Amino acid sequence: MGGGGQQTDRIAGTNGRFGTYTWEEVQKHTKSGDQWIVVERKVYNVSQWVKRHPGGLRIIGHYAGEDATDAFHAFHPNIQLVRKYMKPLLIGELEASEPSQDRQKNGALVEDFRALRERLEAEGCFKTQPLFFILHLGHILLLEAIALMLLWYFGTGWINTAIVSVILATAQSQAGWLQHDFGHLSVFKNSRWDHLLHKFVIGHLKGASAGWWNHRHFQHHAKPNIFKKDPDVNMLNAFVVGNVQPVEYGVKKIKTLPYNHQHKYFFFIGPPLLIPVYFQFQIIQNMITHGLWVDLMWCISYYVRYFLCYTQFYSVLWAVLLFNIVRFMESHWFVWVTQMSHIPMDIDYEKHQDWLNMQLDATCNIEQSFFNDWFSGHLNFQIEHHLFPTMPRHNYWRAAPRVRALCDKYGVKYQEKGLYEAFVDIVRSLEKSGELWLDAYLNK
Repeated sequence: MGGGGQQTDRIAGTNGRFGTYTWEEVQKHTKSGDQWIVVERKVYNVSQWVKRHPGGLRIIGHYAGEDATDAFHAFHPNIQLVRKYMKPLLIGELEASEPSQDRQKNGALVEDFRALRERLEAEGCFKTQPLFFILHLGHILLLEAIALMLLWYFGTGWINTAIVSVILATAQSQAGWLQHDFGHLSVFKNSRWDHLLHKFVIGHLKGASAGWWNHRHFQHHAKPNIFKKDPDVNMLNAFVVGNVQPVEYGVKKIKTLPYNHQHKYFFFIGPPLLIPVYFQFQIIQNMITHGLWVDLMWCISYYVRYFLCYTQFYSVLWAVLLFNIVRFMESHWFVWVTQMSHIPMDIDYEKHQDWLNMQLDATCNIEQSFFNDWFSGHLNFQIEHHLFPTMPRHNYWRAAPRVRALCDKYGVKYQEKGLYEAFVDIVRSLEKSGELWLDAYLNK
């Protein structure tokens, strides 16, 4: 039996054989510089590899000491290619007497979920319809062309400028959903094309950074709604969310803002400011700090194109104002759509759940309709997207009944709401969290 040492080669032990490990031994290796993961019962030492991992070092670190099999399959469309990179990291396997699942997870549920994934793959649910994405990109470019044509023919009056602003905000929001597809490697068989188109759409069409997006978003998918692991629930002390954090802040007498009123000031500092202020600053800082020079060039190309186009009609000052109006509207669109499936759900510290339960606790769906699909970039199927992030979004509807049936079998709650109800639930959940904070602040 392996002693849980810090081997970095493939040979564990003096006899030249791989080591065998218990879950107790694996779970000792969770700290930075000493991290092991388990994939398909094989034990890998990823302590040094985390620095070179294309998805970022934190996403692997979040699974240190755990079974990462389902996360591994969820994020990598080309499993065989990835396994070649994993070979030098292999140090052994679990002892034969050890269960495949750690921490008392339901082995039957996990195996049924994996069987479901295999069935969906066999039925072609992970195959792309190229025309869908061609048309989606085409309608974004068409919207941008229409905006320029309106200015060319009707000038820069207030009414026409308002119409142009709405059209550009729509194009930006839809480009946001499209970059999300490429970022998840869900379009092409060859991920290099996904990476290239991701940089083009998020960089040249939106003026943002693919590297920054990958760093944040993959962590969110790996551990959704989990404090210290999902950056999307890091509210920078502006909000308290869920049922645990408000009480924790209240007991500690933390009052950065009057959280009992957060459901009110959310309308002023949430949707209006996330993209034009916080994300804008964070993206630029991240590109410079981490030397993402390719991303920076793509980003600059967006601003060059924008100002070359719009300073023909407006002064530089008014072009900047138009830019920020568009960002302001896009930010509202983005916040309401992305948070309707997460903020009202369970938000807590790490509970080491299996993949299905973890994702279902953190996500819910919104009713399907042509408008809801288009408006949300198919993120109204948030459950299916989180379970199978590399699945092309036009196939979520095919997977949804199968996922619901699996949830019913094991008593896992599968939530689906109307769009308006989902928006209202954001505010309700913030109000509830604020009340929990106030009660703890005053009485505990």
